[in-house]
Amino acid sequence: CANTAVMNGGVAHNLSEEESRQDGAGDTDGGEDSNEQEVIVIQDTGFTVKIQAPGTEPFDLQVSPQEMVQEIHQVLMDREDTCHRTCFSLQLDSNVLDNFAELKSIEGLQEGSLLKVVEEPYTVREARIHVRHIRDLLKGLDPSDAYNGVDCNSLSFLSVFTDGDLGDSGKRKKKGSELEQIDCTPPEHILPGSKERPLLPLQPQNKDWKPMQCLKVLTMSGWNPPPGNRKMHGDLMYLYMVTVEERHISITASTRGFYLNQSTTYTFNPKPANPSFLSHSLVELLSQIRRLHLPSGLRGTHTWTGTHTSRLGYEEHIPGQTRDWNEELQTTRELARKNLPDRLLRERAIFKVHSDFAAAATRGSMAVIDGNVMAINPGEETRMQMFIWNNIFFSLGFDVRDHYRELGGDAAAHAAPTNDLNGVRAYGAVDVEGLYTLGTVVVDYRGYRVTAQSIIPGILEREQEQSVIYGSIDFGKTVVSHGKYLELLERTSRPLKVQRHNVLNEKDESMELCSSVECKGIIGNDGRHYILDLLRTFPPDLNFLPVEGEELSPESVRQGFPRQHRHRLACLRQELIEAFVEHRYLLFMKMAALQLMQQKANKESKLATLTENSSPGAAVPALPSTETPDVTCYIDIHSTSLSSSPDLSNPTLTCFHQDPKSREVVLNACKAVGSISNTSFDIRFNPDIFSPGVRFPEDSADDIQKQKQLLKDAGAFMVSCQIPSLVKDCLDHSALPMDGATLTEALHQRGINVRYLGNVLAFVDQTPAKAQLEHFYRIGISELITRCAKHIFKTYLQGVELSALSASVSHFLNCFLSSFDAVAHLPADELVSRRKNRKRRNRVPGGGDNTAWASLTPSELWKNIVSEAQSYYHFTLHCENADQVVEKYGLQKITLLREISIKAGIQILIKEYNFDSRHKPAFTEEDILNIFPVVKHVNPKASDAFHFFQSGQAKVQQGYLKEGCELINEALNLFNNVYGAMHVEICACLRLLARLNYIMGDHHEVCCFRHYKHILIFLSRYWASSTPTLSRNMYTGCVYYVSGNIGLVLHGVMEYDLSLRFLENALAINSKYHGPRSLKVALSHHLVARVYESKAEFRSALQQEKEGYTIYKNQVGEAHEKTKESSEYLKYLTQQAVALQRTMNEIYKNGSNASIMPLKFTAPSMASVLEQLNIINGIIFIPLSQKDLENLKAEVQRRQQLQESGKSVEDLTVDGPLELEDKIPMDVNVD
Repeated sequence: CANTAVMNGGVAHNLSEEESRQDGAGDTDGGEDSNEQEVIVIQDTGFTVKIQAPGTEPFDLQVSPQEMVQEIHQVLMDREDTCHRTCFSLQLDSNVLDNFAELKSIEGLQEGSLLKVVEEPYTVREARIHVRHIRDLLKGLDPSDAYNGVDCNSLSFLSVFTDGDLGDSGKRKKKGSELEQIDCTPPEHILPGSKERPLLPLQPQNKDWKPMQCLKVLTMSGWNPPPGNRKMHGDLMYLYMVTVEERHISITASTRGFYLNQSTTYTFNPKPANPSFLSHSLVELLSQIRRLHLPSGLRGTHTWTGTHTSRLGYEEHIPGQTRDWNEELQTTRELARKNLPDRLLRERAIFKVHSDFAAAATRGSMAVIDGNVMAINPGEETRMQMFIWNNIFFSLGFDVRDHYRELGGDAAAHAAPTNDLNGVRAYGAVDVEGLYTLGTVVVDYRGYRVTAQSIIPGILEREQEQSVIYGSIDFGKTVVSHGKYLELLERTSRPLKVQRHNVLNEKDESMELCSSVECKGIIGNDGRHYILDLLRTFPPDLNFLPVEGEELSPESVRQGFPRQHRHRLACLRQELIEAFVEHRYLLFMKMAALQLMQQKANKESKLATLTENSSPGAAVPALPSTETPDVTCYIDIHSTSLSSSPDLSNPTLTCFHQDPKSREVVLNACKAVGSISNTSFDIRFNPDIFSPGVRFPEDSADDIQKQKQLLKDAGAFMVSCQIPSLVKDCLDHSALPMDGATLTEALHQRGINVRYLGNVLAFVDQTPAKAQLEHFYRIGISELITRCAKHIFKTYLQGVELSALSASVSHFLNCFLSSFDAVAHLPADELVSRRKNRKRRNRVPGGGDNTAWASLTPSELWKNIVSEAQSYYHFTLHCENADQVVEKYGLQKITLLREISIKAGIQILIKEYNFDSRHKPAFTEEDILNIFPVVKHVNPKASDAFHFFQSGQAKVQQGYLKEGCELINEALNLFNNVYGAMHVEICACLRLLARLNYIMGDHHEVCCFRHYKHILIFLSRYWASSTPTLSRNMYTGCVYYVSGNIGLVLHGVMEYDLSLRFLENALAINSKYHGPRSLKVALSHHLVARVYESKAEFRSALQQEKEGYTIYKNQVGEAHEKTKESSEYLKYLTQQAVALQRTMNEIYKNGSNASIMPLKFTAPSMASVLEQLNIINGIIFIPLSQKDLENLKAEVQRRQQLQESGKSVEDLTVDGPLELEDKIPMDVNVD
């Protein structure tokens, strides 16, 4: 069926209402399947309303019917002319609108309606919120919040990167009729071969930037709270302010607004001053006192480098803001999801509430560790205490009451929260109606792991034994089950590959479960069915779980497994489970196909002797009449979604039912691959296998044995398939790790846990192509070392008193990275007290010797790192200090510093550090600016937007560029609707749209920065805060693209020497990672030859082009177009070289009397530079003649007719309809 898409055309934040009719899994087949997904997007146009705010002219605002009134509030708080208002209501015809009402539900609201902004009376809470908001506006351009990560603020360097040349606000001066030239010479530290690794360029500053200070002080007055008689006059609180002109002001916040009072520092006189300047907004009051301009800020992430900053004082926590997080989280999940507008509203609400919850949980976790929250069990030992703050429950990652004693003690208690979070993520992704999980955030801060969870209604009012109606509270000793939970969990068992099974309770009664025994089911006072403790959602990893009497597969044994791990909670990742099931499904299909073909061959030989009237199709379904047997009649591997465990209800398998022998084939194949069903492919895992304390009924012994074998096979699949697959992908450059985070992501995408990192490195070390994996090996070693250091640092920090935190962190970094033999010393105490060593009240959780950290030495630390690498990763490091690491493994100390800072949450002062000095340490305590939390949480997904994005990618890859571009545009709108304007997925959409617009010739869309402007904003914030120098962190293809692009641009502006350095670097990288005979190397030789030609160094140019010609000749033959082009260029260079030599000979022979013919030294044209840029970036334009165009048009029409008639077009030789221009663009590198 045809794909139809009617796209809406609003701006990003005003997405019109759409509906989507979906049949199946998605539009990813791109016209190759006759049952292709149909996507219809119906436009429900938005409308425009007028907004009238006090003191401003009415303005138009485009809105969408499914938006809420609250979103208009947010828009007004973001607009420049209304951003200072917080306490107001919106009224339509004098009727106050409900903030949580959808616009379509408001009677009388239509096109052109006038909404009035009406100022409302203040309360104490509203006044505090207003002061907080004004403070944020005043500090919008100050980087202090960005450095400190307040409210997720982060740095932005967009104006520095664009040098004031972006948009209409550009500041470039004009010289005559042209703009002033910008110096584009690359700085010395990014030139190829540079040994410098400076930190200062990480946070570039605009030379013209000056800190904008509106006020010196804005804080609460010491005269608070208002006395009773002033409360009777409406006084809510008092503020104290100092202006830039050193004017000291006292302000009263009243129910009517803000005004000046007559109080001074030493005298309390709350009566209004003369004049009082009563204003509803604090900004309006300040504007009457002095001219005030309000900047706006951006939001983002922590940075691992920073500067010393100061900030206006304000209250961190506003009283009265406690929220019922559990109710909000669960209510948003209960929102309707029947059509696209409903799903958009639901996903946006989920994303917003979850983001707020994660931020609140992070603040609460920091407050808990800093000792600012009272425990709910203060009489217990500090490490056993639990906390409640802002309706969030907090617990520490220690083994409380020997709960995890049999599983590994504190190590298991530390690992359990991340396992639980993975379980919450998995069940949340399945999203079964009626089954609820807790909001969960895991925070690592100051060496402690804190788990923050929303609170089940009523859970604190009763004992756990009374609450749990499903699962076990003691790891399987007592087990209960519940029919409703079995029904709900059964709906999750297929996507999560969890087997329904029976276990014995303490009375030897068989209890049926559809999860691990640790999974607890609790019905809250709100009637919802909650599941928690999901730490064993996925089956155990037998490679790290030695079991007496059990022998692993030979593949695992050869790799040295099983290995003892620190805890017994090592589980397989969900990605590995899915990859293993997909692998088994393909194996199942191949085995069934082979047996069916054998049966058919045997039957045909028998039927050959029968009469002509006997039809073989009566017993066996007829195969298509092709030259070779086509088994797709029986099994269509590609038409079944591998992720959804196919069964016999699928049309591709139903023909097995038609013959008993075919059913026998299925039975044999099911047994061979370990399917739990004998009639269909269905692989599921029992998560309770090998769990201590769990017993199974005797009648399930055979099934348990099958499950054990399945787990052994999964472990063998990890080491024999997934790890080699990762290394192969790196060799093929389809996986390009650039640092520790991207390496970890690459491992996780293939289901490989980080604990296998030692095995991965050992595999790389034994690979014949190790030289081509040098970058991967180096990143892996760096990741392994910094993770070992993080493990040690975690324990190291737990015994440190808060006042010694900066000194202890600087001492650890000196031991880790400095060549100076760090002498153990205690820093001089800044505060001298007459009272010695009184018992401190605010002890850190875990206690310990507060000065033990000072005894750490570099040799001891590195000995511990080597020991940790051996015991945890089973990898042997041959080094005793940081200098040996740099020498042996080719690492950089600055890279190790970045990795340990990001992993451990350390923020350091941005300056140049001398790591190699043997006379003084590299770090002092003044260099440690902050410790920030490292947060793990579930990232809610915009499912419909992902569907559109993936469909668009599929269209682009099939050549349907216009359709793909429309789908990506629609995905961008949906992402904007759910996430807002700043998100990594939006960046991916913008990047692809910019690329597609360029390919399709719509250069205006690219050049007007509609897409790349946003990418620059995003990258300037996210890359700058986490990536050192771009060219120092990118390897293989990435560095090749960077060096090649820079080299070509420099060649275009006739900076030949600099261009040559970059292009020769790209050549060296290509030769190293792609091999000396690669076509990429040939292209690099040609680019270098072009620069040599421009420099009139024809001999060097000839040498380079000969190398390229030789590669083309050997790889594609003499008749190929590229070989011919290279040959022609060689002839041209030879002619130029001969002409130059003749000229030189003439000069030597006749001196100044020589008659010299002018030589042709042509500067590279922009067209040729652009052409080469297209090629190295994977964009190839294929020139077509008019006849080719006519043929292609006819072919396109024929394909479209076939599509409309519902016929398959997958066998056609021509790809989909491309843009019909003089040149047909083809993107060979679209991701």
